[in-house]
Amino acid sequence: MLTEIKIKSLKPRAKLYRVADQGGLCIEVTPGGSKLWRYRHRIHGKYTMVSFGSWPEVSIAEARRKHAAARESVKAGTNLATARQAAKAQAALAAANTFEAVKEEWLGKNRTRYAASTLRQIARHLDTILPAWFRSRPIREITPADMLEVLRPIEERGHVQTAHTVRQRCGLVFRYAIATRRIDRDPTQDIRGALPPIVVRSQSALTDPVAIGKLLRAIDGYVGFPTTRAALKLAPILFPRPANLRAMEWSEIDFDAALWTIPADKMKKAGGTRLEHLTPLPTQALEILRGLRALAKDGDCFVFPNTQRPGKCMSGSTITMALRALGYDGETQTGHGFRATASTRLNEMGWREDVIERQLAHVPRNKVRRAYNRAEYMDERIQMMQAWADYLDGLRTAPNKVTPIRARKTA
Repeated sequence: MLTEIKIKSLKPRAKLYRVADQGGLCIEVTPGGSKLWRYRHRIHGKYTMVSFGSWPEVSIAEARRKHAAARESVKAGTNLATARQAAKAQAALAAANTFEAVKEEWLGKNRTRYAASTLRQIARHLDTILPAWFRSRPIREITPADMLEVLRPIEERGHVQTAHTVRQRCGLVFRYAIATRRIDRDPTQDIRGALPPIVVRSQSALTDPVAIGKLLRAIDGYVGFPTTRAALKLAPILFPRPANLRAMEWSEIDFDAALWTIPADKMKKAGGTRLEHLTPLPTQALEILRGLRALAKDGDCFVFPNTQRPGKCMSGSTITMALRALGYDGETQTGHGFRATASTRLNEMGWREDVIERQLAHVPRNKVRRAYNRAEYMDERIQMMQAWADYLDGLRTAPNKVTPIRARKTA
């Protein structure tokens, strides 16, 4: 039997040689001086050899433990070489099917189903929030407990909405893995109910005419970037979704027709479909846009370009931060809240609900199934948008003296 002293004394020779320990276990000495543990055994009538590593990294005691376990496997009829090949193949398969790898594959397969901006947001969200150990783990090994371990800290920081969003987006990847036969079950489904429910809150918005007038005057006094000031001024006049406003492009503006056409791929889905949307531009909006056009640089495609990242549009936080600078926190007024401001006041001013809802791009699901008329109620919408801009001008200058321009009721 081999000893530490015996192994140390073994010198390399011109040719590889072996020194036996016991039961087929031996040390193989290479011409380069390496000393490797080998187990020579017979399986199905043929001799074969497997390696247990090199000495001294693998000690005599550890080599003998591995040898004893291997002998038991051989007695049971296991082909050690084949078993190792299968284990390596399984490990390689697991490495190729980590959560990260499957996520990237899902993103690639859904480039035509989702808007590019949506896919970028999902990827950035998962890459930023999910820890490295989770993303690098084979997707088959991820358990509901792992999923909850990731989400609990988010919930405990008070970000319940974010925790639910992460769970939902991970579910997209897991369900794709099920469809492609990588896993049998989606662990996000097993933790439904483990997170506290989302408390739905309306977007904060001012609806009192005096308060609206005060906000408009504050916007007039904004001293930041001219493009930010212009976005702040257009938001209450046009009341679009903030994402549509900041991504507005010059190619979408028709100054002669006084119309802003938002392409379908930029719109929020309605009934599973994205629909092109038209916004009539009142004279006040056209004046703001013409002023911005005069400031635009050659090659600018965005009306509100990003000041830090050339070729990109204004950041999603810009309007929010500008409102904060003016003293309006998230409990008082948000960029999205301008939509609620307009909806509330326009309804009180007597404009038809269908006209308001269409201008807000709120399309009932049952109507999406019909042929969509993008210019529906257009005459009334043009009249309403101009009346709304005039009303805001009145609130800005003399909020206590404004008489709302009420729309004529139609049957």
